[in-house]
Amino acid sequence: MLDKIIIEQLETVAGKKNVLTSKVDMVAYSYDATADLPRQSPDIVVFPTSAEMVQDIVNLARRHKIAIYPRGAGTNLSGGAVPLKKGIVLSFQKMDQILEVDAANLTAVVQPGVIIAALNAAVAPHGLIYPPDPGTVATATMGGSAAENSGGLRGLKYGVTKNYIMGMEVVLANGEKVRFGGKTVKNVTAYDFSNLFVGSEGTLGIITELTTKLIPAPKYRRTMMGIFKTLTDAGNAVAGIIAAHVIPATLEIMDRMTIRTVEDFAHIGLPVHAEALLLIEVDGMSEDLVHTEAEAVMQVVKDNNGDLKTAETDQERDQLWLARRNALPALASLNNTVVLEDATVPRSRITDMLIACEAIGKKYNLTLGTFGHAGDGNLHPTILCDKHNLEEIERVHQAVDEIFKVALSFGGTLSGEHGIGVAKMKYLGDELGQSGLNLMRSIKESLDPEFILNPGKMVPVREN
Repeated sequence: MLDKIIIEQLETVAGKKNVLTSKVDMVAYSYDATADLPRQSPDIVVFPTSAEMVQDIVNLARRHKIAIYPRGAGTNLSGGAVPLKKGIVLSFQKMDQILEVDAANLTAVVQPGVIIAALNAAVAPHGLIYPPDPGTVATATMGGSAAENSGGLRGLKYGVTKNYIMGMEVVLANGEKVRFGGKTVKNVTAYDFSNLFVGSEGTLGIITELTTKLIPAPKYRRTMMGIFKTLTDAGNAVAGIIAAHVIPATLEIMDRMTIRTVEDFAHIGLPVHAEALLLIEVDGMSEDLVHTEAEAVMQVVKDNNGDLKTAETDQERDQLWLARRNALPALASLNNTVVLEDATVPRSRITDMLIACEAIGKKYNLTLGTFGHAGDGNLHPTILCDKHNLEEIERVHQAVDEIFKVALSFGGTLSGEHGIGVAKMKYLGDELGQSGLNLMRSIKESLDPEFILNPGKMVPVREN
């Protein structure tokens, strides 16, 4: 528990209305969207309203060696927002202003608490979009998505968060405020600091402002659903679409378990007897090009024994994407615990990974559904279980271990978009090796030698 004097100092810095200390409030900030992780209540929650206020809070915390946990909407899926050592949760809900939309330069400047959907609503009248599109786009914040380097449904064609952050303002662990990058399309001055802090999960600095790249919204699009009798055909169709030199805006997959669960949950009219679905959208500024790409996609689906359904209206399109966005909540409704993983493999191994996930579920006698961003090899094997059944939970842990082992054996990675947090730290050495771990620790120790910024996340402590 924090000393009363420190609490009073934080109230002086931030104002009493921006400080929470009750036990009930602390419980609300003791967890994020990650399942199967211990909860930990913070000592206090503070809502800064300016970068200068963040500096004052960091300086106070540094003097007293108090841990700080930056937090967006708490929708992350690797335990990154859990305050493991109690301390201060720094919630950016009140730094939620869109400071500028510069249509001439195709940029926007935002505070970290801005919701991604709100930014897109603000730039839509200018004919622009901010492409990163995580599943929680209606709640996820710009600061949180930058800290996690979020991806989403449009990642295949448009990239992920790091491709759209042009500059930022960051408060470091020593209390200094730094700015780098900006609106220029080219900038190779000094190190690429933006890419250092994007994806750093709040372990290196606290983001207080972001300059983002925007792009013109595509004028034309075609949305299709491929229906397959085998996972192999679906996986081969993914590879075939890319081999046809078509890069869809979205290329999503759902396996049989996910299809049936979503249909029971949302009653959308999905083909429940299919082994797999591909949800595909091509878009662009040219109607002829979109038509040509759609025709190529449809041919690949047919060549891989798939049936095809095309959305003829915006309502039909919205229904198809509603099915995909309902995948996680639908699966989560099956039991009291949902373990959502984030294994990513090269596109050429997507079929192998799909089959492996299905086999792992059967091997450990688990309810496992797989969906995800098939076009970029980013799958989400999702296990539904009972957290009170310790024997089942042990099987879940064994299955997760095997999922990541298989993904790495295929030349894949531990995380395509969910980050490392605390949930995947034990696997880091398997991918990076000892030298990689040492490099991560060296960077962390240089910028945050006292480990006050989101301690216990992403970077394993150096063993003496």
